[in-house]
Amino acid sequence: MAPEMRATRQAYAETLVELGKEDERIVVLDADLSASTMTQQFGKAFPGRFFNTGIAEQNLMSVAGGLAAAGKTVFASTFAVFATGRAYDQIRMGIAHNRLNVKIAATHSGLTVGEDGASHQALEDIALMRALPNMTVVVPADATEAAQAVRVAAAQQGPFYIRLGRPPVPVLYGADYRFELGHARSLAQGSDVAVFATGHMVAVALEAARLLGAEGISAEVVNVSTIKPLDVEAVVAAARKCGAAVTVEEHSIIGGLGSAIAEALSENFPVRLRRVGVRDVFGESGKPAELLKAYGLSAEGVVVACREVIAGK
Repeated sequence: MAPEMRATRQAYAETLVELGKEDERIVVLDADLSASTMTQQFGKAFPGRFFNTGIAEQNLMSVAGGLAAAGKTVFASTFAVFATGRAYDQIRMGIAHNRLNVKIAATHSGLTVGEDGASHQALEDIALMRALPNMTVVVPADATEAAQAVRVAAAQQGPFYIRLGRPPVPVLYGADYRFELGHARSLAQGSDVAVFATGHMVAVALEAARLLGAEGISAEVVNVSTIKPLDVEAVVAAARKCGAAVTVEEHSIIGGLGSAIAEALSENFPVRLRRVGVRDVFGESGKPAELLKAYGLSAEGVVVACREVIAGK
């Protein structure tokens, strides 16, 4: 049976409406993209707590910080490339430095933005947000985890960056799943190679593990949905168990999951590591599946990386 497919941005929008009913302190801001981020659902349900700042992302983040300073729990949404790139200074000084209660929930991240091309494909957003003191960085693997992560963010004090996607992706978790901030989870047990994946790439890593299994290679797949704070204990345990590691992310290999895992392992338990991601280039226009394949982010691309790192043990 084919898995259910849902976009993480859809789960985010639906959860916002639920939270709005539960807590009057919840307010939502958008930068004239509410049809795409789907925050228009919250706007229709709670027009008095929804603010469209227009195509002015720097102002979006400044207003978000002001509302948070006044005691609101603020969700600020736009496309990831605009949220992190165009408004970086406002996030850095107006939100992160002051530990304000702003949850930046950015959609349309990575190559799977597709035909919109390099101008809209955020491939460095995790690196930018991960480098900020006081910022928590979460990349949900599926719609179920996205909904749970949004709830956890709303309940926690302080700034969050939640990275969401455009296309529908396989639902990996059941309704009883409970997201735990700062905890990585193994979704497949293995002994030959540890595959650390985040976001949309978790489903790809699981497919790669299935293909590797047909070759007699045992791959452990770990969903690292919290990039910061990183679950160093779980990362080291998986690397120790398998003796080789691969990271998979829909992001540049510089500064994102691959860098975080490399840093943790180099300081605690060095093993052979291969980073699968976008290799210091910009994206381009194309169908999402075609782009993932072209940039080595298909299941087959992950299989190749796993074979190589195992051969070097």
